[in-house]
Formats: sequence, structure tokens, C-alpha cells
Amino acid sequence: MKYIREKIAWIKRYLPVLYLAFRHKDTPWYAKAVAIIAVIYAISPIDLIPDVIPVIGYLDDLLILPLMIALSVHWIPKYVMDECLQRSENFNMPEGKWYHAIPIFIVWLLLVVWIWNLLK
Repeated sequence: MKYIREKIAWIKRYLPVLYLAFRHKDTPWYAKAVAIIAVIYAISPIDLIPDVIPVIGYLDDLLILPLMIALSVHWIPKYVMDECLQRSENFNMPEGKWYHAIPIFIVWLLLVVWIWNLLK
């Protein structure tokens, strides 16, 4: 249980940092892409596995998000991360809106269509 709390705290700490790094001019495009996908996925109401399913519903948040965050952090230059970490201490994330779910919905829809075509 302690591990899960630490992971949740780590995710909460780095989501604003990734948002700020996404907006930073020195962040490479591929790091920006993964960072914004992680932020949108975190604030989107659409998940790979719905959270209403006990235990399993939160596994995607505890596996997918940390992987995307770690990948982004790895690709973002250290000086940008240090600056964004410092700026994030007094930063409030924008609230999630319903239309933030549209890109995630499109990705899942394309994934389902692709899998459906594979199974035909």
C-alpha cells in the first residue's frame, strides 16, 4: 500500500512539471508529444480500463502513467526539468474539461478499429 501511495504522489508531482515542460521552447518535440499525452490521459475521464472495476481499474493509471512520465523525464533536457520542477511548486494544473477526452477517445477508437481489422 505504501508503494501505491508513493507512486500516486510521484505522478501528482510530475504532471504539472510535464505540462510546464511541454510549453518550454527547449523541450524536444518527441518529449512534448509523450508529455502532453500523459497529462491529457491523467485528466481525461476516459481510461484504458474503467476505474469502476475494483483494483484492476486503477492498474492502468499505476502502470501507463508512470511509464509515460518516466519516458518524458528521460527525454527532457536536465536544465529544462530543473527549471520546470522549480516553477511547478507554485503552479496549479488547469482543470480537466470534457473536451480534453476527445483525443484520448479518438486514440482508443482507432485502436479498437485496428484490433477489429486484425481479428477479421
